[in-house]
Amino acid sequence: MAFDQFDTRELFARLIQCEAGGEGEDGMRAVATVIMNRATVPFGEFSRVSQGGNVRNIIEHTRQFVCMQTSVGGVYNPQNVANMNPTDEHYAIVDWAMAGNKLQGVDHSLFFFNPYSASCPPYFPTNVGVIHNRVGDHCFYIPTQYYANT
Repeated sequence: MAFDQFDTRELFARLIQCEAGGEGEDGMRAVATVIMNRATVPFGEFSRVSQGGNVRNIIEHTRQFVCMQTSVGGVYNPQNVANMNPTDEHYAIVDWAMAGNKLQGVDHSLFFFNPYSASCPPYFPTNVGVIHNRVGDHCFYIPTQYYANT
């Protein structure tokens, strides 16, 4: 589904709220850092998708963020960006990230997910990333050589 009614800044703020709203400021900054890292990485799949740094292309890239899907497995997903109401805090984090800032500790990460466990698996599920850090409930991964070849 396209979310054309939102400009890129608003869509980004909604995504941050949806993906990491319960993770505090550092958790939201970490997710924003990953999105910007994907938009600026000079190699691999995300480099081709971003077409030179287009953040919206990264946000709307197919099946990257559950919050960008209005249905999952054929069932309505109420946890999607259309149902978010970003606050000034979410917009401030987006502005911070789009200005080139990065959260230390995830500054090179391209992947994140919540494993719903106390520990992070050593590799991102598709082996394109290796564990780098954990912020709140999310594990963050830096790219492997496998990703570079995507």
